[in-house]
Amino acid sequence: MGRRVVARCALALCVGVILGIGGGTTSGADDATEIAWLKAEIEELRGRLPSQSHAMMDVGYHFTNLWFAAQHRNWPLAQFYLEETRSHLRWAVRIVPVRRTKAGEVDLRGLLEAVDHAGLEEVGKAIAGQSLDAFGAAYRQTLQGCYTCHKASDKPYLRPRIPEAPEATIINFDPAAVWP
Repeated sequence: MGRRVVARCALALCVGVILGIGGGTTSGADDATEIAWLKAEIEELRGRLPSQSHAMMDVGYHFTNLWFAAQHRNWPLAQFYLEETRSHLRWAVRIVPVRRTKAGEVDLRGLLEAVDHAGLEEVGKAIAGQSLDAFGAAYRQTLQGCYTCHKASDKPYLRPRIPEAPEATIINFDPAAVWP
């Protein structure tokens, strides 16, 4: 049974449990009507989900601001943006865990794990050690890991780089700043 079929069945079961459907006996016609309704409901719910590119826009936002927080040596803010980057990367991979490419299927979960361990963990260590040099090296290593994932996903035109300007102009990156 394909992953999509299993996922749809699981979602249908969950929707049925939540709505109290499925108790008692029904006729074949009632079952067919119920299945048709559940299929329509699943499609409706799937249409409400964000795309992976939406989640990746959030990743770009947080990863860019991470760079500027570290450049200003605002280590607590850098830690915040690191955690947000990781969280949104996991979200993006939950949206599309396996990408179909011309060369076959690519398991994005494994690629994320590699990027997390080879790059983002090192970024975290640099933040904890408050080392701008180590941060720069780990950030660049993470960018290389991101690009490896993009290439494996048939998206080599998505080339991440060191950002030139922060995404959030409303955030003050100065760790010594006071309100406002």
